[in-house]
Amino acid sequence: MHRRLLVVLVPLAVLLVAALGVPLSVTVAEREMQETYVDRLNDVGRFASLADTALSTGRTEALQLELARYHELYGIPVAVIDTSGTVLLGPAGAYQEAARAEPALPRIVTTALAGTRSEPSGEWAPWDDSALVVAEPVGRDSEVVGAVVTISDLSKTRHRILVRWAQLAALGLLPLVALVAVAWPVSAWVLRPVRELDAASSRISRGDLTIRADAEAGPVELRRLAESFNTMMDAVENAVQRQRAFVSDASHQLRNPLTSLRLAVESLEPHLGTGGNGRQVYDIAVDELKAMQRMLNSLQAMARMESMRTASPVDLDAVLATRVERWRALTATAGQTLTVDVPPGLRLLEPPGGLGSILDELISNALRLSNAQVVEVSARVVPAGAVTGAITGAITGAITGAITGAITGAVTITVRDDGQGIDASERAQALRRFWRSPRHQNVSGTGLGLAICADLVGAAGGELRLEDGLSRPDGSGHGFAAVVALPVVPRAASPSDAPAASPV
Repeated sequence: MHRRLLVVLVPLAVLLVAALGVPLSVTVAEREMQETYVDRLNDVGRFASLADTALSTGRTEALQLELARYHELYGIPVAVIDTSGTVLLGPAGAYQEAARAEPALPRIVTTALAGTRSEPSGEWAPWDDSALVVAEPVGRDSEVVGAVVTISDLSKTRHRILVRWAQLAALGLLPLVALVAVAWPVSAWVLRPVRELDAASSRISRGDLTIRADAEAGPVELRRLAESFNTMMDAVENAVQRQRAFVSDASHQLRNPLTSLRLAVESLEPHLGTGGNGRQVYDIAVDELKAMQRMLNSLQAMARMESMRTASPVDLDAVLATRVERWRALTATAGQTLTVDVPPGLRLLEPPGGLGSILDELISNALRLSNAQVVEVSARVVPAGAVTGAITGAITGAITGAITGAITGAVTITVRDDGQGIDASERAQALRRFWRSPRHQNVSGTGLGLAICADLVGAAGGELRLEDGLSRPDGSGHGFAAVVALPVVPRAASPSDAPAASPV
């Protein structure tokens, strides 16, 4: 996050350097070019004065030698031309070769022959390659007989300007480097508590209420924020622990009186007469006591399972290997058929409390509530791009320290049957605690099983949803299906990780 602060500071520093450095760089370039232009003006002015005298007297030998010496010394071709553009004095070959590469030369020469000093030619930018053409008329007003022309190569001057610009740029970068050197540790120091709060919030959203922020680092304001955050989490954790402790303690404390009450009621059975409705009242009382005991057991199990908030990777093959045979025995006893269609080698994130317990509950619902003939357990992998619903945002959020690879999709485990099913209007209510379908009021149960399973699956970053099951044999509709979607955990690439044979 401190990089975001630098993203703001660095452009500001660059703008500051640019605001100071660009005008200075332009001034350096203009001064260099102006000095060069003034030197050439002085030279052509002196040569024009000498040429005027030489041409009027016919003594041109000295001027010819001086022009040749100037070209030899400075590498600048200088020539005296007449009104037709013919070279009268100077290195004609060098002048004509340089003149062919300068499109602005005819304009400047024409202006000079008209008796006017022209503006400098070409661009003065260091990245331009044009020469500096300067022309001075020989004679004055209507007596102009020719012009002195110089064509100066500015490559050395432009090179000096680039060197100066590089020096100025290096000097301008020093404040920027100093700013970054100061801003980086400062921003890291300021934002480290923010990153820790973000990480703590992420872990809390996955059910870890024990995490606390560091209240000793960072600015005073962030330390106060961390202290308030920790105080809030202490209160939340204490409230949750008291709630779970109350449920567990109440269930435990009620168990013994309820057991004693049941024993007392059952001890009345030998004393019941054959006449009247005493036997019926006795049976109702025993059934109600059994239901209350099941409710207390479920509440205790719920308190224990909700205290487990850590999800971890597990092989689906290993889970099924310990349960499929028992499921088959239970379904066979109930006169049902169990089919299992699960590909080998699936690895997924196991909910707190264990995936096996969740599947046991779903199989139990199919046996007790659906009146089904066939129960089917299947699984398949859904790619990350095709994952929808509540697990879309939780796929990456459920990664724990035990996972070394990135989560790449979801595994859907479906338990479906061809029994009575649940109406679509009742499916949302079926995941609420203590809800029971009107058709199942006389079937043993507490209405907590699916609700607890949905909470545990959600804690692992997954989703439990209810759908239509298998088609009923009589064609009257569909049975019941519970779909558990959990994040895939990629298997580490090693010889020992080869997919094992499916237990089914």
